[in-house]
Amino acid sequence: MVDLLASDEIEVDEVTAGDDPSPYVEFEIATYPSDLTLSVIHEMWRDREITIPSFQRNFVWSIKQSSQLVESFLIGLPVPQVFFYIDSENKNLVIDGQQRIMSIVFFFEGYFGFENLQGRRTVFRLTGLSEKSPYVNKRFEDLEPSDQRRLRGSVLRAVNIRQLAPTNQSTSMFHIFERLNTGGTPLRAQEIRNCVFHGPIVQILNDLNENTNWRRILGKKTLDKYQRDVEMVLRVFAISERGSTYEKPMKEFLNQQMKLHARDSNGALGRFAEQFKEVTSVVIKRLGDKPFHVRGPLNLAALDSVLGVLVRQHEQIPPDLRDRFDRLLEDDKFKEAIYFNTSDNSTVKDRVGLATRYLFGP
Repeated sequence: MVDLLASDEIEVDEVTAGDDPSPYVEFEIATYPSDLTLSVIHEMWRDREITIPSFQRNFVWSIKQSSQLVESFLIGLPVPQVFFYIDSENKNLVIDGQQRIMSIVFFFEGYFGFENLQGRRTVFRLTGLSEKSPYVNKRFEDLEPSDQRRLRGSVLRAVNIRQLAPTNQSTSMFHIFERLNTGGTPLRAQEIRNCVFHGPIVQILNDLNENTNWRRILGKKTLDKYQRDVEMVLRVFAISERGSTYEKPMKEFLNQQMKLHARDSNGALGRFAEQFKEVTSVVIKRLGDKPFHVRGPLNLAALDSVLGVLVRQHEQIPPDLRDRFDRLLEDDKFKEAIYFNTSDNSTVKDRVGLATRYLFGP
């Protein structure tokens, strides 16, 4: 049984985990401001023109923080701008500013936060303000009509971001989110991908991550709090499908994989899910638990190349997999490919090629 509430991190061989630089990618981006009244923001939210990408961290502000934001608008204090990414459907995806936007929506609706398990919501009264404030403990409907008009007409600046080029590689939102992501507990790479490339792939990868045989391969029953294990599933998917055409850095390679299959329009993701479950079962039966902990911690390079190749040729897995795997691990070129410069183009292709030759060759 997988512990969904655990906060442990997976121990990974740092030599194979820490050599991937930040990607250098050139984009042509259109950036332009919009001064939106709060009533327009509320209307856009109701009409689903503003969306919070799925699996983004939840609304976390306290009612005091939200109340202070509302008061700032009422008394004319400046409020930081928000950032929207304009997607292919002209929807406004919130990159930065979720807490501000939802505070505005909640106050206009009269209730703070979302429904609890009992279907109840807290009445939103301005809380935590100075006792001298004329707005303390007031709901929106309690405000004077002039104050209601002032609030509805207050402006929040939005910076709109739209990618113009390259047209076939719309991963700019990941890099924008990553660089704007400077909060108290910054999101990690896979958490950002879940926000940016939202779609069925997010749930499918998370479901596969809970697979019992996969957890035994990782040697960790508990889920990684930063979704490092989910990223490993994605890594196997990407290597199995596009390993022969890999181009560094690995981070961008995985971004492209998420983007390609976010909606699973051609069924490749569904097929991978079935093959992944089949292969992890075979690996546990023939190689045992933690087969990729080759010198202590988990070796990502060994894991992605071997599992990627096995998934790609899942119908031809040889009965002597154990012997072939052991010989692969003894190959000096493979050792070099899983311990040094593990995200370089030639190194990734070398280890995938060696895994293919040893596991499926004569």
